[in-house]
Amino acid sequence: MLRRFLARIYWAISRWTLVGHDAVPTRPTILIGAPHTSNWDFVLMLAIAWRLGIDVHWLGKKSLFRGWRGPIMRRIGGVPVDRSDPGRVVKDVVGQVHAGEVFGLVITPDGTRGGNDYWKSGFYRIARETGMPVTLGFVDRTTMTTGLGPTLELTGDVASDMDRIRAFYADKAGVRPERRTEPRLREEHTETAPTAD
Repeated sequence: MLRRFLARIYWAISRWTLVGHDAVPTRPTILIGAPHTSNWDFVLMLAIAWRLGIDVHWLGKKSLFRGWRGPIMRRIGGVPVDRSDPGRVVKDVVGQVHAGEVFGLVITPDGTRGGNDYWKSGFYRIARETGMPVTLGFVDRTTMTTGLGPTLELTGDVASDMDRIRAFYADKAGVRPERRTEPRLREEHTETAPTAD
């Protein structure tokens, strides 16, 4: 209740407009946050989730959870990731899915605030291995809107799936448009879909 109350206040005074109220996931989903071009994306993500009543988890490097920050980060949905054992994340997510939890696993596949040539394929691997759909969250400075777009079931045809994702994000600029990364995976140039390590 407190989170929803705080989110309502935020949206009442924010310059941004929340759209996509009817796209709230009803089953566990990978929630894409893109274009990821600013630290403000994190604030917007929490404001969207709290306003729409979505239980979100997000992946962060282990260093973010050290010391006094750890309990706070976990309280707002943070999941520390050990990059030396990425397969464990998939196992943990599968466990939550089988437990019947409804949540959004927030992933920013274009990396740390843009400036990359490709999106990271972790979201694709996790979605395929868990059977979770992908919900397209967005930030668009040109219209000052943010929220949730469609939810897609990935087919395993990487190029075709990414074509659908690219089409949605084609007119989404992010908070800082100059840092936007085109939605593209290295694996689109190969015959096989991304797999877990």
